[in-house]
Amino acid sequence: MTSAPNWDHYRTLLAVLDAGSLSRAARRLGLSQPTAGRHIARLEADLGLPLFTRSPTGLRPTDVALNLRRHVDGMAAAAEAAARDASGETQAASGVVRITAPDVIGVEVLPPILAAFCADHPRVVIELDLSNRTEDLLRREADIAVRTVRPVQGALLARRIGVVPVGLFAHRRYLERCGPPRAFDDPGQRAIGFDRDWQVQQSLAAAGLPLTREAFGFRADNQLAQLAAVRAGVGIGACQYGVARRDPDLVPVLTEAVRFDLEIWVAMHEDLKSSLRMRLMFDHLAAGLTAYVSSAAVVRS
Repeated sequence: MTSAPNWDHYRTLLAVLDAGSLSRAARRLGLSQPTAGRHIARLEADLGLPLFTRSPTGLRPTDVALNLRRHVDGMAAAAEAAARDASGETQAASGVVRITAPDVIGVEVLPPILAAFCADHPRVVIELDLSNRTEDLLRREADIAVRTVRPVQGALLARRIGVVPVGLFAHRRYLERCGPPRAFDDPGQRAIGFDRDWQVQQSLAAAGLPLTREAFGFRADNQLAQLAAVRAGVGIGACQYGVARRDPDLVPVLTEAVRFDLEIWVAMHEDLKSSLRMRLMFDHLAAGLTAYVSSAAVVRS
């Protein structure tokens, strides 16, 4: 390094890595293409190493750029967290709160919970990141996480909400067409499941379902896509009982053969306890998710 790091240059590096070209990265950042090019050139000069090579499909990152990525991602998370912290006073119900949640919970469960929070606290801005990836709360990639696995990081305030039963469901139209399944691998049925996500395969094996992708006649790694396929009558797929209870056309099948519990947790970094808006959101999510878990338990019984 010949000079101190410039965050603007590293921010441009991230944008180019994501976009694959200077022009697209410049548009994302609101810069001109020459300015973005100067940022990359200056960063390469400071490092004394090339970061990209040109190819027919755009800019190809070098190993140096790829190795820098994880460090720069941490810088970006820290910068975003600092901006959120500065967005409101510590003891005021205002500012930004960033929440991360799995796809299905973020789309099917959280919206009414967050709507109630917005009505009570109109000056709080909510950022919702839908991801099944375990966000790093210690690096402040998010402020509060809704998780379906027990948080194992230290320095976290974590609350176990409860468990939501998950089972197999099919739409009434599908059952009218194909009849009720006799077993999960019934040749007359179409199963909905994962495509290339080996972690899902491991989870199913742990739940007593040692299945491979070949078991499914409809494959998608996105759980929202799987749920949409169930609702469209494509076949038989997994669904949380708390979600299925809202649609009378979703019918549970093979209830004795396939059912497992999904844990629900809410977690945040313990240092955020001093922020009023963070405490309010944490407690509100915990209360709303507790009500959701209770409703799912009623259906299960």
